[in-house]
Amino acid sequence: MGSHFQTVVDLDATPDDARALAELGLGWLVREGIVRADMTPCVLGAPLGHPPGDSWATAVAEADWPPTDGLMIEAPRRTVFDSGQGEPRYARCPHCAGRVALLTEDWDPVDGAWDPFDAAIEAWRATGRASVACPGCGRDGELTAWRWEGGYFAFGCLGFKFWDWPEFRPAFLERFARALGGHRLVVVGGKF
Repeated sequence: MGSHFQTVVDLDATPDDARALAELGLGWLVREGIVRADMTPCVLGAPLGHPPGDSWATAVAEADWPPTDGLMIEAPRRTVFDSGQGEPRYARCPHCAGRVALLTEDWDPVDGAWDPFDAAIEAWRATGRASVACPGCGRDGELTAWRWEGGYFAFGCLGFKFWDWPEFRPAFLERFARALGGHRLVVVGGKF
């Protein structure tokens, strides 16, 4: 069965400001009543997390489905946030929007297709910059600008991972982005 998660990734946070932004974001979530300030064993992957607050329903689309677990914050190192189980079938070039097939129709890996992405991911983790040449148009595209089937990956230094919560309302995500100084946010959802 597994546990579901949604990670709200701050695309603009840097290793230098991610901790301060994590505190800023947590403070806002606590003041809004979305999560509680105290920590309990309510998340996977860490001993403690922040349980849902009294106003959690204001953040989600389905208020009749209460969250069963809490919030874990990941900062400040460069992190490849992913959807957990499975793999994306394709990546889309940021220039020509062409698809690079990563899996066949039978879900087998396409020979060599992952190689440039694997190398770029390692370079991005080490330096914060990496690009991949599109086999279709030949142009280099920043790794962080490539789009993945189902939003499978996001690259950042700050993630707010909510375990077993209903899908977030767009208005909540907009308010959260403003609370983080107008930063760009994306949600990577998945299951473990």
